[in-house]
Parts: sequence; C-alpha cells; structure tokens
Amino acid sequence: MIRLLALLLLFAAPLRAEEVVAGLSQTRIAITASFSGSDILVFGAVKRDAPAPEGPLQVIITLEGPPLAVTVRRKDRVAGIWVNTDAVTVSRSPSFYAIAATAPLREVLTETEDLRHAVSIPRAIRAVGSGVEDAGVFTDALIRIRTEEGSYILNETGVDLAEETLFRAQFIMPANLTEGAYRTRILLTRNGTVIDSHETMIDVRKVGLERWLFALSREQPLIYGLLSLVLAVVAGWAASAAFRYIRS
Repeated sequence: MIRLLALLLLFAAPLRAEEVVAGLSQTRIAITASFSGSDILVFGAVKRDAPAPEGPLQVIITLEGPPLAVTVRRKDRVAGIWVNTDAVTVSRSPSFYAIAATAPLREVLTETEDLRHAVSIPRAIRAVGSGVEDAGVFTDALIRIRTEEGSYILNETGVDLAEETLFRAQFIMPANLTEGAYRTRILLTRNGTVIDSHETMIDVRKVGLERWLFALSREQPLIYGLLSLVLAVVAGWAASAAFRYIRS
C-alpha cells in the first residue's frame, strides 16, 4: 500500500525540465560586539534531464531580512512650525532586502510574475489600510531612505552565469542587521516566466556579551539601567583620575 501511494505521488508531481540546485557559503551569522557586517556567497547549478529549452536562461537571487511593520510620517509646515501630519503604516517591510540578477529585472521578469512572486523591492513591501490618498508616496520614501542607508540593494548584474549552468552571486550584509531568519530565494526564468525556484534560510543571532546585554535590557530593564549608570560613573571617575595623574 505504501509503495502504491509513493508511486501515485511520483506521477502526480509536476515534471520540471530544469531544476535549481544551490548552496550558501554560510547559513548562520553571529552578531558580536565587534560585528561589522558579513559577506554571503550564493552559488549553484541548473540541473537538466533534457536539452535546454528555447530562450535565454536568467537567474534572480533575493536575500530578505525579517519583515517588520513601519509607520512612515509626513511633516508639513503649520503656522510656521514643522509638525507630523499624515502617516501610513506599512504592514510588511523587510528589514533588509537585496536583489541580484543576470540582467535588468524588466528584461528577466514580467509584471505578472513579479506580482506573483513579489520579487522587486516595491512588490516586497505591503501597505494596507492607510486611509491616505497618496499612500504610494510614503512607500516610495521608505524605499528611498532604506536604499540610501544600504538596507535595500538592487544589483541587476550581480549574478554571474556560466554556460547557462553554473551561477554565483555575492551579497554584502551591513552591521545593523536585525535578528531573525533571512530568506534566500533563487529563481530561474525564461522569457520572463519563473520556471523553478529554491529557498533556504540564514539564521542571524546575537551571541556572547551582545546577546547577554540585549536579553538583560529586555528582561531586567531596571538592572540594565542601574548597571549602565554604574558603568558611566566608573568611566567618568577613571577618566578624571587619569587626567589628574597626567597633570601631576
């Protein structure tokens, strides 16, 4: 009976002419007190059981940090004073999002496929229930700010593809990473249509003293505050003593 079910599942599974096989240079990033960023190498190959179909093969790779809700506010001048007026809550905004491809996205992915797989940066962000007429201006501002600070990256020639089989791309991750699972996606496209995809995760965690201080600030905020005060007093006294010693 089990063999019969396995046989039925085998025939029921969709046949794929091309399949992506990928790996990462590391699947875990430890954030320490001296952490200054990290490089991730994504590499892989395209597995075929038959000659390649018509049309050039393209590869898109995305690296996405944990999604967060963000409130974007607009300042207007009222009676000579700049104040917050309208606000839009972006319900889903990746804390980090990087895209690398073998060619410009408009050439390797149709609008329909972009909408279906949420690949481009505007598609990866979702703002609902804003109640503001020009809500798109707020999401555009969020994308512009995060692009300028290096949290959103689009590299349309960042994937090296050799003989339509082997591919590789390198991502530079900044020092201000948010903890969590970072989703890595590899998509194969032909004529703008996604023909196969592969997903894997990178675990980003604080460790050592950084982890201990973070946990203490969340679980014991009073002790964390007193400890910070004591350290500030000791540091001030030490600096003063050193200055007096130098003068004497």
